[in-house]
Amino acid sequence: MNKTNASILVIDDQEDILFASKLLLKKYFESIYTINNPANMIDILKENSINVVLLDMNYRIGFEDGKEGLRLLKEIKTISPTTVVILMTSFGKIETAVKGLKSGAFDYILKPWTNEELLDIVKQAVHKSRKGIKKTNSKKNTTDYFLSNSEVMKKAYSLADKVAKTDANVLILGENGTGKFVLSHYIHCQSERGNNPFIHVDLGSLNSNIFESELFGYAKGAFTDAKSDTAGRFEMAQTGTIFLDEIGNVPLHLQAKLLQVIQTKTVTRLGESTARPLDVRIITATNLELQQEVEDKNFREDLYYRINTMEITLPPLRDREEDKIPLAHYLLNKMLTKYNKDAITFDEKALDQIKIHAWKGNIREMENRIERAVIICENNLINSSDLDLEKITKIENTDIQLSAVEKTAIEKILAKNNNNILKTAEELGLSRAALYRRFEKYNISTK
Repeated sequence: MNKTNASILVIDDQEDILFASKLLLKKYFESIYTINNPANMIDILKENSINVVLLDMNYRIGFEDGKEGLRLLKEIKTISPTTVVILMTSFGKIETAVKGLKSGAFDYILKPWTNEELLDIVKQAVHKSRKGIKKTNSKKNTTDYFLSNSEVMKKAYSLADKVAKTDANVLILGENGTGKFVLSHYIHCQSERGNNPFIHVDLGSLNSNIFESELFGYAKGAFTDAKSDTAGRFEMAQTGTIFLDEIGNVPLHLQAKLLQVIQTKTVTRLGESTARPLDVRIITATNLELQQEVEDKNFREDLYYRINTMEITLPPLRDREEDKIPLAHYLLNKMLTKYNKDAITFDEKALDQIKIHAWKGNIREMENRIERAVIICENNLINSSDLDLEKITKIENTDIQLSAVEKTAIEKILAKNNNNILKTAEELGLSRAALYRRFEKYNISTK
């Protein structure tokens, strides 16, 4: 493997962090420096051309406010303005890392990180350092977006351009993997808030027990492990944008609390009684038919209208035939950059498979398949076996057969219960909402 000609400096007081990061990064980059005392960084920065610094935010025992890290960040930017800084922090200290982004840091990574996460972010930082580009959350950043040939996608992004100029709440609809996160980030970057934080929250992965503390923050002593005052995700997004992904999965009793924050534009931390004002743009997304969820009483109607000032729907990839091949080439180039590979191309059979494949997982599935192919292909040529789509097609055909069986079973039990929806749902072990979704999926009439 050819190493990238770049120099990386890791600053952390934990020897295991220094050892692990050096062990990983030296496989991919020419020069790796590690120090456990930040006092030594000035000499290294002056004597060497450092592309990227991985900087821990706390060094003194008993001090976890990140102020030392912010001070060191300013020193680095003064001594070596072209050096790109990545902050390393723990989950509970993200608020301080966000302050670092405002002070010129490129990005932050949470401890403990995975090797893939660390390698990916360092490669991006090296790329930025070489081109002298400022941090990626700049309004005038050069974030690369796929230019779709689909008229439906062009209309979606045209609408996004218009709504970006306002502070209107936006609801993005679409199947998993259709690019809802990318569109939300695009709206943020094109808005007047583009220089400020963009905070992504996957609501579907948040346990109900920590929902409020994660979103709204908490005061010291609010619960057993609340050892310090901590801002929630809404406060972290102050003056910027918060993207609430999978909002359709929020339980009803928590929807009311979310509605309160959106209506009043204030947030009250757990354990406090004083509401804090919010200046945040809200973008939400879901893969559910939210209007149907409202009708089924699974989603609050008042919350639906609060988040749905503007609605943008992203089509599945199967409805964008003209995009399949251009998108494949776009994702291929993205992976070549990620893995520092030379020019790789698709052979004709691979391109044919890309055209005819159903892509049930949409863009995310295509990205996964192409990433796999880039890793295992030989002679700089991706063939059909590298993409491994034939096996997936067989699985999809099996799914179609299973779907036919499920449809027949539902129709039989529905008839047995004289079209009684509640009894049918109970016998099938489904919720009424889930049963209605299957009626729609299989075009089953209940009349």
